[in-house]
Amino acid sequence: MTTIPALKVIDVHKKIGRKEIIKGISFEVMPGEVFGFLGPNGAGKTTTIRMLTGLIRPTSGKILIGGKNVRTEFTEAMKNLGCIVENPEMYPFLTGYENLAYFARMDPSIPRNRLDEVAALVGLTGRIHDKVKTYSLGMRQRLGIAQALLGNPKLLILDEPTNGLDPAGIREMREFIRSLAEKAHLSVLVSSHLLSEVQLMCDKVAIIHNGQVIRTGNVHELLSEKARTFWKVAPIEKARTLLQAETQVAEGEDGLLVTPYDEEKNALWNEMLVQNGVRVKEMKAVLPALEDLFLELTGGRKK
Repeated sequence: MTTIPALKVIDVHKKIGRKEIIKGISFEVMPGEVFGFLGPNGAGKTTTIRMLTGLIRPTSGKILIGGKNVRTEFTEAMKNLGCIVENPEMYPFLTGYENLAYFARMDPSIPRNRLDEVAALVGLTGRIHDKVKTYSLGMRQRLGIAQALLGNPKLLILDEPTNGLDPAGIREMREFIRSLAEKAHLSVLVSSHLLSEVQLMCDKVAIIHNGQVIRTGNVHELLSEKARTFWKVAPIEKARTLLQAETQVAEGEDGLLVTPYDEEKNALWNEMLVQNGVRVKEMKAVLPALEDLFLELTGGRKK
């Protein structure tokens, strides 16, 4: 049985006047996946999110949400989508439950028990009958997500969900988003500039730059491509000569040699060095941060 992606973006272009803002981007988000959407200022990230949510139309290409075409099956596609593009706006003098009930009345297909279900999903059961003005920022964010989940969507889009939160709130939101994807088998597309958080939160990422998606993929695999092995050896000149016959070698700080990381070959190279009279004092694999990869791919421009 073929799994239908929660979101599929196929060769999407967007022109405003004569200027092409989005230049043929493609990526997909699978069920239960937390997907990071990253890009520096002016990259086209906001324009893309507006197209995904139906606020503006693409010039060409297709956007499928839950298998439904946003252009030709708009109503059906939007039923599969929940989103918070800006900070969630709630009525502060109503309770959390009353706010949810207000929004639920806009869609007669939402059953009454769905309010309690989404309150439990976002961890607000104990406070859902308190007035929103007593909520912390993190609780308001979760209530906004509960509102976005009322229609039981397949895809949730969150634009900068940790904005304004303190470090504890950021960690709580990260853990909450991960648990939401796992428990509800919900796909979540997260737009964020906090690259360290995206690295911890997301399964996959797409990096957009100058209107083009320049890399997509599994976070760990993308970072593994840039991993390096640091060697503390003696004598260093002999070690360099031996390693250069096998792979690329650079010199790092503190007299260390640096080679690309390869788990199997590292063991073979270590054995080779020892057999040739080189003392391997330390061999350490270092995985780069997502921020390093992001800066390298976008030419040093961080959002």
